[in-house]
Amino acid sequence: MTPDRTAALIDFLALADRLKHVERRGRTVGHDGAARQENSAEHCWNVALLAVLLHGEVQDPPELGHVLAMIAAHDLVEVEAGDTFAYDEAHILSQAERERAAADVVFGKLPPDLGARLRALWEEFEEGVTPAARFAMACDRAQGFLQGVIGTGHWKDEGVREAQTAKRMDPARKVAPVFEALIATLYERARAGRMFAE
Repeated sequence: MTPDRTAALIDFLALADRLKHVERRGRTVGHDGAARQENSAEHCWNVALLAVLLHGEVQDPPELGHVLAMIAAHDLVEVEAGDTFAYDEAHILSQAERERAAADVVFGKLPPDLGARLRALWEEFEEGVTPAARFAMACDRAQGFLQGVIGTGHWKDEGVREAQTAKRMDPARKVAPVFEALIATLYERARAGRMFAE
């Protein structure tokens, strides 16, 4: 590896490290019961763990290494664009444009071959047409929903009703029966905990 390529990788990894400082609306609760906002890096790790756990539970599973690479790349644009709350309808209108511009900046920091590779993974995830992308998307959405349930339920505070969540979760539920079972159980817990806005 040339010195310039090594330096570019280090600089990119330093940029990617900023994902640890991009707060999401979901909360995480520590062993002491104290809650704080989840960050995007924690979210990505949890999505990857969910993919590892559920991979063997689906019929004709996609190649796990490819799925994990896509998950690693899928939120990198947030170091520039920030996180967009899934139920912020006004902010969602500009999400695609903001994230495309952020992708130019973020992936442009890498040597061209690596930048193109990571951008292709990000685009595959965003387009959601391959089996691997649909599996990764289902893990991503299931993790966000799981975080809402186990992280003391932020939906009520945000004014989010159950019907709003269904629109977001239905595509994930259709990917495989394991996602339907997982998400249905999370809905039961959310209803029992009265976590949705009325």
